[in-house]
Amino acid sequence: EVNLVESGGDLVQPGGSLRLSCAASGFTFANDDMSWVRRAPGDGLEWVSSITTGDKKTYYADSVKGRFTISRDNAKSTLYLQMNSLKTEDTAVYYCASGAPPAPPLWSRADFGFWGQGTQVTVSS
Repeated sequence: EVNLVESGGDLVQPGGSLRLSCAASGFTFANDDMSWVRRAPGDGLEWVSSITTGDKKTYYADSVKGRFTISRDNAKSTLYLQMNSLKTEDTAVYYCASGAPPAPPLWSRADFGFWGQGTQVTVSS
């Protein structure tokens, strides 16, 4: 079975940091681009970041550029999102997904394949 399991979500103060992980199994992780997508309370889905397969080229939404860093460890089939200088606006459920938008920041649901269950990030004082 294909499985994507996010972890690392927590309650943090504004200005704090958090590192999310996504453990993948059941498909060839190293052959797929990977992405992070989030849903804030009352809002729709927002694409956050993507990373390509071999060359590990990265892409970011303007709202997180300079604060978040996406990375991957193909040997461990694990995707990461390092989040620094967190803001209250970053509060959301964060999902990892296989695939990536071909022309970011424009994106659609069809750009992605497998999805995880999500992990809650809450930024509050």
